Amino acid sequence: MNYETTETTLMQTADIVDGPGPAFMSATSLIGDDVYNLQDEDLGDVKEIMLDMRTGKVTYAVLSFGGFLGMGEKLFAVPWAALKLDPANKRMILDVSKERLESAPGFDSDNWPNMADPEWASGIHTYYGTTSSPY
Repeated sequence: MNYETTETTLMQTADIVDGPGPAFMSATSLIGDDVYNLQDEDLGDVKEIMLDMRTGKVTYAVLSFGGFLGMGEKLFAVPWAALKLDPANKRMILDVSKERLESAPGFDSDNWPNMADPEWASGIHTYYGTTSSPY
């Protein structure tokens, strides 16, 4: 299930205060969404959405890039703040080149990083040009 196929009953469509798209969306409506860059290159798709259980906020989207049928794919934790919703095209936008994403710190499905590690988080936020929120 993704943004394109989700029933609207799973989304609340409150007035938008800042930005395009619904103010609230279910995580399942975003998992599987395509991610493109500003050059309209396919960067992969949203595999998971990670929540900070201390704050209740979405912190990362895990992108899947490369591979075939899940084999050989590389995963990337991208700060949620680095992604923008593109409701007209029913996808997410990440402002990085395909080459930069390929060089980003990534992992495979059997070796996830410790996303609670402040040093790891700092490196990811630095790489994507975002700031991590204090707890």
